[in-house]
Amino acid sequence: MKYRRRIYYTAEQRAEIWDRWQRGESMSSIGRVFDRQSSSVFSVISPTGGIRPPDRRRSRSALSLSEREEISRGLSIKQSLRAIARQLQRAPSTISREVRRNGGPAGYRATPSDQAAWDRALRPKMCKLACHPTLARAVSAKLRRKWSPEQVAGWLKRAFPQEARKQVSHETIYRSLYIQARGVLKKELLEHLRAKRTVRRSKHASLKRNGLGQIKHAISISERPASVEDRAVPGHWEGDLIGGSRNSYIATLVERHSRYVMLVKVANKDTGSVVTALIKSAQKLPRELYKSLTWDRGKELADHPRFTLATDVDVYFCDPQSPWQRGTNENTNRLLRQYFPKGTDLSVHSQEHLDAVARELNERPRKTLHYFSPAEKFGECVAAIG
Repeated sequence: MKYRRRIYYTAEQRAEIWDRWQRGESMSSIGRVFDRQSSSVFSVISPTGGIRPPDRRRSRSALSLSEREEISRGLSIKQSLRAIARQLQRAPSTISREVRRNGGPAGYRATPSDQAAWDRALRPKMCKLACHPTLARAVSAKLRRKWSPEQVAGWLKRAFPQEARKQVSHETIYRSLYIQARGVLKKELLEHLRAKRTVRRSKHASLKRNGLGQIKHAISISERPASVEDRAVPGHWEGDLIGGSRNSYIATLVERHSRYVMLVKVANKDTGSVVTALIKSAQKLPRELYKSLTWDRGKELADHPRFTLATDVDVYFCDPQSPWQRGTNENTNRLLRQYFPKGTDLSVHSQEHLDAVARELNERPRKTLHYFSPAEKFGECVAAIG
């Protein structure tokens, strides 16, 4: 039986692995640099959940190796501890503790003592959530409602502006989730995050998307009024379809000003079904809150003139292979994959269930809205026209 040789990385190689991971490179790409499998890179990254551990530094107040060598020399010539302390300009109690914990005057050696001190200093600091169980329970409850760590942190800051003990940063929440050695937030809570990853990806990792089809007589997004672009005026929407197995689809709509989400059940992807469903959905809103719709180049909206005729809503189309031009909707679709994973049959979900999912999304606080929820912002718009 042939055994695989165990792979070791030097400190310099580990540092390069983390540098590349933080730049957004994949594990396979990093492995190829070292002519190794991605699994060996995973073994470096996974223990801390994809979060780079901080570089260890010796405290400036701690004894250095050169000082320990002076202690060792002083002991060898029978100097008193006080004399050694005066020579090093240290407190006698510091020298006494150092010698006592490392073998006494007869057994003290500088290098082993220095290494032992370095090892003893490796004590993880308890994070804020470990020190405040009530706060940890509040964070866990929000995560179970599928709030992101950033939304939880922002909501806490808004809800308790003058109480630092009741606030926690989103980075602390992520670290408590991905670095299980902290033992604060249960690993099962990772299932409630948008992405079901065992390690945290770099924010620089790419998300590649393919361009879609073409639409005849499409009005380009470049002709869209400037008032739509700056989000100052409500009533301008972005839309798309998300797909599932067995030719099943859901239409997703998000209002640019408030980020308010609507989900529409569609029979299939043909333009007749999609346009009919969108017309029915548009009739539920006041005219003042549905002025335009921006879509990608998917052929499901080829019959856009019928939609505009029935609703008086202008339709604009993004440039080919430019999904970022409807970035609000793209982001919403990524959030929705938490509820409707790829490869599942979307036809099993009723319109009532879609409305419940949209309501849960709309009740989450959003950083871009200063941690107000889309429902609150959209409600303000409804009140303003009422």
